[in-house]
Amino acid sequence: MAASATSPAPGARAPQRGGGRSYPVLSCREIEALIAEGRTIVIMDQHVVKADAFLKYHPGGDKAIMHMVGRDATDEVNSIHSLEARRMMDKYRIGRIEGRWKNFLPPIQGGKFRSRLVDGEEEREEEHDTSLATHHQTKEQATASSSDSGSRSPSPTFDGPDYGLRSRKSGMMARSESATSLSSVDDDGDNGATTPAPPADDGMAHLDALTRKEIKLDLSKYPSPDPATQDAIVAKYRLLHERVKAEGLYDCNYAAYAVEAARYTLLLSLMLLFLRWQWYVASAFFLGCLWHQLVFVVHDAGHMGITHRFQVDTVIGILIADFLGGLSIGWWKRNHNVHHIVTNSPEHDPDIEHMPFFAVSHRLLGNLRSTYYERVMEYDAAARFFIALQHRLYYVLLLFGRFNLYRLSWVHLLAGQGPRHGAAAWHRWLEMAGQVFFWAWFGYGVLYRSIDSNWNRLVYVLVSHAVTTPVHVQITLSHFAMSTADLGVDESFPQKMLRTTMDVDCPEWLDFFHGGLQFQAIHHLFPRIPRHNLRKTQRLVQAFCDDVGIPYALYGFVDGNKQVIGRLADVARQAAILAKCQSVMMAEGEMGHGHGHHHH
Repeated sequence: MAASATSPAPGARAPQRGGGRSYPVLSCREIEALIAEGRTIVIMDQHVVKADAFLKYHPGGDKAIMHMVGRDATDEVNSIHSLEARRMMDKYRIGRIEGRWKNFLPPIQGGKFRSRLVDGEEEREEEHDTSLATHHQTKEQATASSSDSGSRSPSPTFDGPDYGLRSRKSGMMARSESATSLSSVDDDGDNGATTPAPPADDGMAHLDALTRKEIKLDLSKYPSPDPATQDAIVAKYRLLHERVKAEGLYDCNYAAYAVEAARYTLLLSLMLLFLRWQWYVASAFFLGCLWHQLVFVVHDAGHMGITHRFQVDTVIGILIADFLGGLSIGWWKRNHNVHHIVTNSPEHDPDIEHMPFFAVSHRLLGNLRSTYYERVMEYDAAARFFIALQHRLYYVLLLFGRFNLYRLSWVHLLAGQGPRHGAAAWHRWLEMAGQVFFWAWFGYGVLYRSIDSNWNRLVYVLVSHAVTTPVHVQITLSHFAMSTADLGVDESFPQKMLRTTMDVDCPEWLDFFHGGLQFQAIHHLFPRIPRHNLRKTQRLVQAFCDDVGIPYALYGFVDGNKQVIGRLADVARQAAILAKCQSVMMAEGEMGHGHGHHHH
């Protein structure tokens, strides 16, 4: 059952007037019952929002909303949406809450909810809630004493009924000399003492131990996820947001875009010039550079960071992404909004779900089910092959990243995964027209009409697409090396963004190459800030991090790549340990079977 909230006194129903309407006070128990009935209930600005009717209209897709069910989504919504969009959401309000809301675990993430009360049951339920709260408090205190770094709400993903955080080591996994035991985890401060390894099994106990270790490490590095600490962080984050607005950092620098447009025109001209001269490799190179640069504008437009007007920025994004690049911005929005809410969650964030080619968390070795793709990400034979070599194949596989984006775009458009109703419904048809236009000019006009042989056509495709690889490096660089641990539903939005996202340090003259993606941590805190203002925002975010005690991950481009390769290599090592566990168990099973047969 999901965690209970601090609810108003029994029977409190004082209405509140706002915007010409009055809203009744709803208790936590009533809201829980609505969610149990299948209602899409989100808390925003102390109001209860029922978003069922809005799901099919949401331009960013339904999945992003589903991850906020039963939660206070104020900061997530305010960071991603314009003022007009937030005002539009007001019409879906059905009530309000009093006091601090304590988040539920959303159903899409495994949260369980009790159904509606029957007459005469309310007092018994309140006693049950009090008892439950005491149980959670006791469990959190036990967690704090074992981790020495605060408390967290139980996570159904990692915690069984009596599966609290136990003391685990923060050093690297040591390989066991015994073929029949798992590796031990070395504990800081134990003078090298090791915890006895659990009995040999299929390797799941090993993965569970790594999960507990990762959580404990984050609890030691970041502020405690207890409500008081997180409330203080949120209050300062909201003050920071007001300062960002006051300093005009949401105002788009159109002069900077004029410079960008000149750069794009130069790249396009060189691409066409070399194509006319039949210097196909050179032409393909400059086309790849153009695609690489245009992706940054699409990213800006997708976040309404250019004109700040939904329809205008979306059309800009479609014209560039679909008509010039062959990629769907509708797919990107549906994917990217989820990424911004459940960043680096192995079972929820599509941006780190790249099985069978990459696994950035040991948890992906356990056949996790993706709530985004609604399928099990199987750790099968192909995954075992690629993940064992992923730290060596990382850059090679990214050379083909753009082809995967084509596939995802086509699936999104052909399956109609975007909104089919409301203000964004017509975007799908404009995007499909854009896809036809793209393959007409690139597939027919460039590849078929302008290039004289199939070999040269193949080289042109491979070179032009490979040159876009830095975009895929930049995207994965920001998250692959960062934490994938779940600290529970009480962790605030700003802390989670900073815990799961890395910034890349580079000289200002190189900003055009990174296109704003080097400021991903800042971008995750304030997604709608135009990219040309992110460097100015950096000093404010650094001061905020110093104030609240959250580490600000900032690496140079080379060091950041080393961090990513190191993470991929570490998961590959865990995959090898898992394979060893499974092979030992298989061998022991065969020996036991053979021994039994002999006696028979």
